Amino acid sequence: MLNVEDWAEIRRLHRAEGVPIKEIARRMGIARNTVRAALKSDGPPKYQRASRGSVADSFEPQIRALLAEWPRMPGPVMAQRIGWPHSMSPLKKKLAMLRPEYAGVDPVDRVVYEPGQIAQCDLWFPEPPIPVAAGQDRVLPVLVMTLGFSRFLTATMIPSRQAGDILSGMWQLIDGIGRVTKQLVWDRESAIGGTGRVSAPAAAFAGTLATKIVLAPPRDPEFKGMVERNNQYLETSFLPGRVFTSPRDFNTQLGEWLARANTRTVRSIRGRPVELLETDYQAMLPLPPVAPPIGLNQRIRLGRDYYVRVDTVDYSVDPRVIGRFVDVTASPAEVRVFCDGQLVARHERCWAKQVVVTDPAHQAAAAALRKNFAAERLRRETAGQTRRHADGHVVAMRALPDYDALFGVDFTAPPTKASNT
Repeated sequence: MLNVEDWAEIRRLHRAEGVPIKEIARRMGIARNTVRAALKSDGPPKYQRASRGSVADSFEPQIRALLAEWPRMPGPVMAQRIGWPHSMSPLKKKLAMLRPEYAGVDPVDRVVYEPGQIAQCDLWFPEPPIPVAAGQDRVLPVLVMTLGFSRFLTATMIPSRQAGDILSGMWQLIDGIGRVTKQLVWDRESAIGGTGRVSAPAAAFAGTLATKIVLAPPRDPEFKGMVERNNQYLETSFLPGRVFTSPRDFNTQLGEWLARANTRTVRSIRGRPVELLETDYQAMLPLPPVAPPIGLNQRIRLGRDYYVRVDTVDYSVDPRVIGRFVDVTASPAEVRVFCDGQLVARHERCWAKQVVVTDPAHQAAAAALRKNFAAERLRRETAGQTRRHADGHVVAMRALPDYDALFGVDFTAPPTKASNT
C-alpha cells in the first residue's frame, strides 16, 4: 500500500510535470496499476485494519432483547442478566452503540439569550459548616444568581430556605445590580414553586418588580445549566483553602472573590462578564420606587414571657406590650417588632438554632413590672380590696363556707376510715 508521500509524488509527477504512467512506475519501482489507482484517488491513502469483531457480538441478540423491554438497564445489571464472562469495557462499548436505538436520543439546542432577558437562580449548599454561635456550626444555603446574556455571577449566603429569607437574598442581589431581568428562572424549590406553581410570596415579589418567575420542568437541571455550572465553579474555585469564622465573613470573602471571578473570560460568550454587564443592564427593567415584600413576617399576641420566635430563635420584646398584638419582621440582618406602628424590639438576626436572645433593657423592664405588680397586689390585700368594678366599687368576696353550703359538702366533718368488715 502506498504511503502519503508516494501518493503525493505520483500526482505531482503526472499532473505538474506530465510524466507518463509507465515512466512513473519505472522511476518509483511500483506497478502501473498502483500509479493509476493513486491518480484516481481524491484523497490520500488510509490504512484500515480489517475488523476482527468484538467478544460482545455473540451476546448482541440477548442484549437487544433486554434493551427492547428496559432501554435504561445499567451495564452491571445487563452483565448479570446475560452471564457476561469478560471485562466490562467491551460490553459498555456495545451498549453505547445499541442503546440509542431503543432509548432514543434527546438532543439539546444551543440557547442564545438576549440582553436583559433572563437570570437563573439556585441554592448552593457549601460543604464546610459555618460557625453561627458558640459551639454551634451549620451548613447554610447560598443564593446564586447568573445573568443569561453577560454570565455575570453574584451570590450571597442566607439564613434559611424559607421564602422570606430567599426573597430577601434575591432582593439584595438584584438591588446590588440596580435592575432586574424580564425573567427569573428557578427550579422546584419548595418556597418558590414546590407544588409546580409559583408560591404566593414569590408571586408578590415578582409582581412588585414587574418580572416573571419561570419554574424549570421537574428533574431537568439542564434547564438552568448556567447557574448549575457556576455552583460547581464556586465549589472548585472559591472554597478550597478557605476558612470562615461566621456567615458575615463568608459573604465578605465571597464578595471579594466574585469581583475577580467576573473578570475571567467565559469561552461560551468569548468575553468577560464584567464587560458585558452594561449591555445586559441597559436592557433590564428598572427597579420600582418601593421595595418588594421580603423577609419573614408574622403577627402574634405577645405572651407573658414577652418573647417572639423566628426560625427556632426566641427574641425578647418590650414587656409593656404583653397581651397586645405585635408585628414581627425579620431580614437576614435583623429582627424588628412593632406594636401599633411603634418599634418595641430590635435585634441582630441570629442564624443559630434554639437560641434565646434577650435585650437587657427588656429584662430590666420586666423586673420593674413584676415589682410594681407585687407591690400593688400587697396594697390591695392590705386595704381589703382585691378587685374593683368598672365604676370603681369593690367586688365583694364570699367566704369559702358559703360555697360549701351551696354544693352540700362539709369539709369540717371528721374523716371516716374504710373497713373490710
